[in-house]
Amino acid sequence: METRSLENTVIAITGASSGIGRETARALVAASAKVAVTARRQDRLDELVSELGDENVVAVAGDIRDSATSQSLVEAAISKFGRLDSLVAAAGVGLYGSVMDGSDEELSDMVTANFLGTVWSVRAAVPKLREHGGDIVVVASVAGLRGGANEAVYAGTKAAQVVFAGAVDRELRTEGIRVTTMCPAAVSTEFALGRGRTAGDPQLDEYMRPEDIAAAIVFTLQQPRRLRTTQWAMWSSAQGS
Repeated sequence: METRSLENTVIAITGASSGIGRETARALVAASAKVAVTARRQDRLDELVSELGDENVVAVAGDIRDSATSQSLVEAAISKFGRLDSLVAAAGVGLYGSVMDGSDEELSDMVTANFLGTVWSVRAAVPKLREHGGDIVVVASVAGLRGGANEAVYAGTKAAQVVFAGAVDRELRTEGIRVTTMCPAAVSTEFALGRGRTAGDPQLDEYMRPEDIAAAIVFTLQQPRRLRTTQWAMWSSAQGS
């Protein structure tokens, strides 16, 4: 199968200060794309711009729970690079525990970040993607496909992402916009550390790496326009499914 070149394409990425979002930015710039990135931590974004070069990256600090952040991200991409070709919605937070664990505020923040943050970023990107077609990649989780003990609310937010992305794909497919949901199982990142995961846990060494998911995202964006991958679930070989 031939692949499409990503040279000089412009991709917006949420959640780019760490984990999958950060590795996706690195992988896309390595594939000659330009990226517009957002996350809450300005210092992490500054490090990423310094590493990848300000000719390849524009960064906007903000909270994905605020719809204005997504609008600012798209505006920054257009201002810096003149267009927007794709969106990777990778921002999210985790909180593991029983359905009775976590404060009301913590659970509300997770629902807003994981689901509404995805909605806001898609709504901001679609008007620009409609101009010439493009891709939306939503980073969800296998938790959104099957649930699991001690992750009920988190799994609910991921299921909402999965259903939302599938509906948007059906809605926008005829306009040349493909929507893919990435559903990885456990990935070794700082995700949920102190909120159900413990730093230094040997089990983290058995999980997938964020660069594994980033490579899958790049491959998806490189697929010829005649096909679309609507959902991709992936597991570590050491982790039961």
